[in-house]
Amino acid sequence: MAITVSVTLLALAGLLVAERMGSRSGVWIAKPLASTGFVATGLVAAGADRLVTGDSYSIFVLSGLVLSWWGDVLLIPKQRPSLFRAGILAFLLGHIAYAGAFASAGLGYATAGAAALGLGGVAAWVLRRLRPNVPPDLVVPVYAYVAVISAMVVCAASTQAPARATILAGALLFYVSDLAVARDRFIAPGFSNAAWGLPLYYCAQLVLASTLSAQPSGP
Repeated sequence: MAITVSVTLLALAGLLVAERMGSRSGVWIAKPLASTGFVATGLVAAGADRLVTGDSYSIFVLSGLVLSWWGDVLLIPKQRPSLFRAGILAFLLGHIAYAGAFASAGLGYATAGAAALGLGGVAAWVLRRLRPNVPPDLVVPVYAYVAVISAMVVCAASTQAPARATILAGALLFYVSDLAVARDRFIAPGFSNAAWGLPLYYCAQLVLASTLSAQPSGP
């Protein structure tokens, strides 16, 4: 697993250099490679036995990782609203997969309720900041995405999985990293967003992938 993590981190470094230099060809090389690294990390962490037996947690998390890979690729082109919507959809489905993984281990409903109240306030603040800058054709996708990623974090906060502290850390890193994406797309584009958003994002995916090694096999 150390090799796949290293691939992600080295490609992330290359991606940051490409973003800073404005090299789109560099981004096209480095970003899919970095994302392939976290998918590979998940496969190694899960192990063949869990995949063969159809372990629910592993299947859901790996689906989230693969859907995130597609989201990363679809968001590479700039000024392509149709691809941006497709990227949002890929990530939205990925968050549904992650939420399914966390829920498959059982949820603490009192914790889920408290987390939902907290995330609801954060989501309302985020949408209030974004709404004046979001094009009309992207309003519904953006609102749906914020709702789904918030639900994913609620599930992470209340899961009964053995690695629940690690799961919550990964989910929160993912949530915060998406604030950089939203800021770059709708408020203040610039490399500064990538400089902190991309490391948080790739760390989030690696953290979530690593939870597969702690999860006991089960249907």
